[in-house]
Amino acid sequence: MFSASTERRAQKLVAIQFFLLAPYVAVESLRALIGGDRADESWVGIGLAISSVILMPMLGIAKQRLADQLGSPATKGEGRQNMLCAYLAGALLLGLLGNALTGAWWLDPTVGILIAVVAVKEGREAWRGDGCCVADPLAAARQDPCQDECCA
Repeated sequence: MFSASTERRAQKLVAIQFFLLAPYVAVESLRALIGGDRADESWVGIGLAISSVILMPMLGIAKQRLADQLGSPATKGEGRQNMLCAYLAGALLLGLLGNALTGAWWLDPTVGILIAVVAVKEGREAWRGDGCCVADPLAAARQDPCQDECCA
């Protein structure tokens, strides 16, 4: 098993990753919006974005199930990072397709700003150990890994 201090440290590292990602996505999105930067459409890029939209949620769900079994909020946070990656891929796909089909170049950076806000929220929750269905690390031994009302 793992110690509670190790789990808390891992949770903090997951939160820091969210906090590092958020300003990067926000700054790049704002630069694109202000500068009018248009993403180049690429069928390889569109295919990669589609595969990420499909595969990253599957990986995130698998990590969140594992987190429930282990009673690991840090692993649950990593699963949420995979979901955020899927959102980023979805924004990229929306931007590439919007630009390719209608010339709506601003879609990708606009959604990027929204995703940066979500990353900050997720980071705060990971830092505090909050979030929907975040397991109590000691509850796994009691066969009751989920302690909050959103797990029903």
